[in-house]
Amino acid sequence: MEYSTALRPFIIKRLEQIKKADILVGIPCFNNEATIANVMTMVSDGLFTYYKDLRPVIFVSDGGSTDDTRDIAQSIELKPWQERIIQIYRGVAGKGSAFRAIFEAARILDVDACMVVDSDLRSISPQWVQRLLSPVLEKKYEFVAPVYTRYKYDGTITNNIVYNIIRAVYGKRIRQPIGGDFTFSKRLAQLYLDKPVWSTDIARFGIDIFMTVNAIVSHVEVCQANLGVKIHDAKDPAQSLGPMFVQVIGTLFRLMEHYEPYWKNIEGSKPVPTFGDIDIIEPEAIEVNLQRLVDEFKTGFIQFNALYREMFSNQVFTSLKDSAHMDVESFNMPVEIWVKIVYELAAIYHTWQINKVRLINLMVPLYFGRIASFINETISMNSFEAEEVVEQQAQVFEHYKPYLMEKWQATGKNIEL
Repeated sequence: MEYSTALRPFIIKRLEQIKKADILVGIPCFNNEATIANVMTMVSDGLFTYYKDLRPVIFVSDGGSTDDTRDIAQSIELKPWQERIIQIYRGVAGKGSAFRAIFEAARILDVDACMVVDSDLRSISPQWVQRLLSPVLEKKYEFVAPVYTRYKYDGTITNNIVYNIIRAVYGKRIRQPIGGDFTFSKRLAQLYLDKPVWSTDIARFGIDIFMTVNAIVSHVEVCQANLGVKIHDAKDPAQSLGPMFVQVIGTLFRLMEHYEPYWKNIEGSKPVPTFGDIDIIEPEAIEVNLQRLVDEFKTGFIQFNALYREMFSNQVFTSLKDSAHMDVESFNMPVEIWVKIVYELAAIYHTWQINKVRLINLMVPLYFGRIASFINETISMNSFEAEEVVEQQAQVFEHYKPYLMEKWQATGKNIEL
């Protein structure tokens, strides 16, 4: 069922009773009973410490948790004069629908700034509140993206595709375009609401990249906030990130199609203003299964190599075939080949008419292969040294943007999926 609002009637009534707030903090959640108390406490402390004279509302937008998430959120003792609203949103199940409810609440309350934070954070501190809110409340910015110190194998979708595309295609060096912790103006919240996306995959897991790209193309002032080390419920990419990959990359490619007039003539990239100090602390390690990543790549290549031969250039296919014969310790997918894979697939997606989700699914084994290659390249590095490798990769994406445009403008291939 398609809803005209993600808010329930009694929540709309409550928001109208409040009438006006200065700050809205949205917390989208689903089965986060282990972390929601800490997130709410840190948000409450931060609002009280830094914005005691402003009127805040903390809005928990829940996806129908079957654990005690909502009960715990209701039981947290907030600092004085802080409002709390908790609801199960209406609409497509997913983070995007949770955000839709938050956008609507920001509009009704006519807030000056709306901040959203993930509900699985274990490293959030009161200072995060100040760092995320101050650029909108005290400066001219309308969109604040996070910058974290992350373990070298956390954020693999960001590190290997999303950051690179945002930088090379849209010309903005936004390091964490799908970081999950943002602040935006009420004007931007209304812009998001006006987009006809709430029955699409963006209402599931594509919301973060949707927000970032629309902020860029709307020409609002964008900045970043250093938040320090990010510790959250990180996942082994080989085990957990396949479905998220399909939805995020599908949204990324769809937005490239929609906003082609904006980005096709952009050359190079520019840094965006960044506030706050960087934490020089090695983050908590997460486990990755290198063997499984390589096995997933090889299984995918065996299953789809006939399609890959049709889809990709001879150079890319030959390199993939070479990688499929490598053992785990020496496995390598050269960065130039990875960049061409991403760009050639984006171009195919652009001309494709049906089975676009299937097309992105074909990319998942190749993504696993690139992560395995990155692990082998950085195995002896700390996270800060590995970050330099990520930056070098981003520069290669920039260098090959003319290659993207060449493929993008070529006639589409006719491949039977």
